Amino acid sequence: MLFAQRVMAARCSSRTVYPWLLSAAFCLLPIAHAAEEASEGAEVPAAEAPAADSELTVGAAPSPVPVDDIRKFAEVFDRIKKTYVEEVDDATLINSAIRGMLSGLDPHSAYLEPSAFESLQESTTGEFGGLGIEVGMEDGFIKVITPIDDTPAQKAGVEAGDLIIKLDEQSVKGMTLDQAVDAMRGAPGSEVKLTIIRDGEEGPLEIAVERAVISVNSVKRMLLGGGVGYVRITQFQAQTGGDFVKAVQRLKKALGEKEALKGLILDLRNNPGGVLQAAVEVSDALLEDGLIVYTDGRIRSSKLRFNATPGDILEGVPVVVLINGGSASASEIVAGALQDNRRAIILGTDTFGKGSVQTVLQLDDTHGLKLTTARYYTPSGRSIQALGIEPDILVNRAKVTELQSSPIFKEADLAGHLVNGGSKKGKNSAMSEEDVKAASEMISKDFQLREGINVLRGLTILK
Repeated sequence: MLFAQRVMAARCSSRTVYPWLLSAAFCLLPIAHAAEEASEGAEVPAAEAPAADSELTVGAAPSPVPVDDIRKFAEVFDRIKKTYVEEVDDATLINSAIRGMLSGLDPHSAYLEPSAFESLQESTTGEFGGLGIEVGMEDGFIKVITPIDDTPAQKAGVEAGDLIIKLDEQSVKGMTLDQAVDAMRGAPGSEVKLTIIRDGEEGPLEIAVERAVISVNSVKRMLLGGGVGYVRITQFQAQTGGDFVKAVQRLKKALGEKEALKGLILDLRNNPGGVLQAAVEVSDALLEDGLIVYTDGRIRSSKLRFNATPGDILEGVPVVVLINGGSASASEIVAGALQDNRRAIILGTDTFGKGSVQTVLQLDDTHGLKLTTARYYTPSGRSIQALGIEPDILVNRAKVTELQSSPIFKEADLAGHLVNGGSKKGKNSAMSEEDVKAASEMISKDFQLREGINVLRGLTILK
C-alpha cells in the first residue's frame, strides 16, 4: 500500500569540495520534515487521519549526529573519487549511496528516480507498457509476484513464484529492481526472452514474451449459475472500489426480478495489492460496521484507523473469498477484514504476507523515497507480515478428472412410467447459452473455484 507525501529540507552550504559532504550531513539530520498527506490522490473518509500539515518528526527530539560514521562515509567517498580505476562523478556516488541505504532496510523501500515516479503513477492508474507482471527482488534475482490477467506474460505461461535469472542474454544478477523493470519494457510488438527457474522443473525455462501496451481493468464479473455471482479483482487501483460496487450491482441487474443473488465469489488470487484506499472501499462495501484495518508506525501520520460505514451492498448474502500465495498487501487487508468480521469464508492457500505500508516522500520534482513507514493490522490486531492470511478452508490447486461411469437406468427409462404432472425445470433466463458454457468451462478448470461454489451453495441451503 502506498501513501504519498512531500518532504522539504533546508539547504546548507559549504566552501570546500569534499568536507561539504560532512557539513551537509550535520545540517540535514536534525531537520523535521513537513508533509502534505495524500493517498494516491484518493480521499480517506473512513480513516481517523492526522491533519495534512502535521510534522513528520520521529521522537520528541532529534537523534544525535553519528559523527564518526559520517566522517567514515566522507572518507570512503573521498578515497573512491581519488583512487577508483575509473573517474566517477559526485552524483553517481551519492545516488548509489542513497540506493544502498534504502535497499538495506527492506525489499519495499526504494529511491525513486524519474523513471520510478513514472512507473508508480502507471501502476495506480492502470495503463502502462511492458509484459504485465508484478515483480520483486529475491536473492538478487527478479521474482514474479504474479502475472496480471489477460497480459502477454500470463498468456505466455509466466507463473507466480517464477525467478527470472536472465533477460534475453543478460543476467539480472546485480541489477536493481528498477533496472530490471526498465529492461523488460520496450516498444509494443518487440519481444523479450525470459530465462526463469520454477519449482518442480529440473532446469531453467525460456519463455518468449511479446511486449504490449498493458491496460488493466482491475474488476471483472460474471454469473456462475444457480444465483452465484463471481467478481475478480486483479489489483487495487484508485478506481477499484467504485468499480467493485458497480460490478455487484450489474450482477444483481443481470439476474433480474425472477432470481436473487444467492452468493458471491470474490477472487483475490494472484492480486499483488495496490492502493490502500481501494482495499478499504471494497471491504466497506461488504461490511455494515466494524474496523477494517489500522496502521501503526513511528510517525504520527502513519497511525490510521479505517472503519466501515453503514450499508452492506449484498445485504448479508454469503461471500467466499479465494486467496493464494500471490495475494498480497491490499488483497490481504480485504481478506483479513472480512475474516475477522466474520463476513466471509476465506478459501484457498496462505497469502504472500506483506503487512507493511510504504509512504512516498517527494524530495523534489523528479526524485523521492518510497519508504516503509508502518505495519498494518487486521481488526483483531493480527500482523500478517511474513506470515500471511491463513484460509478458513485450505484448498490447494488441483486437477480433477471426472470418471466415466456406466449408464444408470432411472424411472424415466422404464416403459410405461408415469409422467410427472408438475412443472418442468425451466431455463435460467439470466444466462445465455454462451454464458453457461463459459462458466462451466471456467469451473471445470479451477478446483478452488469449484470448492468455493460448493461452500456457497451449502451456506445458502442452511440459511
